[in-house]
Amino acid sequence: MVATARITGGEFTGRVVHATGALPQGFRPTSGRLREALFNILGPSVEDARVLDLFAGCGLIGFEALSRGASIATFVESSRSLAEMITKTAREFGIGDRVTVVHSSLPGALRKLRGRFDLVYIDPPYALPDVESTLATLFPLLAPGGRVVYEHSSRYNPPQRPPGLELEQRRIYGDSAIALYCGSESE
Repeated sequence: MVATARITGGEFTGRVVHATGALPQGFRPTSGRLREALFNILGPSVEDARVLDLFAGCGLIGFEALSRGASIATFVESSRSLAEMITKTAREFGIGDRVTVVHSSLPGALRKLRGRFDLVYIDPPYALPDVESTLATLFPLLAPGGRVVYEHSSRYNPPQRPPGLELEQRRIYGDSAIALYCGSESE
């Protein structure tokens, strides 16, 4: 199976990100429409950001962020073939030094991460039963002023206040939706 998508903005606009081989069941790259909308919402906050792309798939969100000026991106992906494709894409784009790939599953992979991130993107399989426990572990990874973006099925209502986070806004794009969280002041 082959899935391809183009970067929608920034330095790598139009460059193709590939996912080939035996792709995991339910694999669905984030649509170009949703990516464009997300980065329009985030605006200049992406510049120099440290990005964490969880359930990275082929890495589209992290590569979009790097294309738009993020300083580094860490990708967490449980599929070995997809993790290898992320590494290959980073080399092809000439940004291997700005990319870290963690081949591991969540939430265990979060214990391996060091540092704090300005933007955390989580795009689990829509059928994943317990995303709330993963969201609950993200607050310690957020830099001050950082945000978490959770992509989910538009039929699902995301949690309003996972520990340490507060829902800022939710946007729906067809079958997909994004919930944007900021760090809670009370934590």
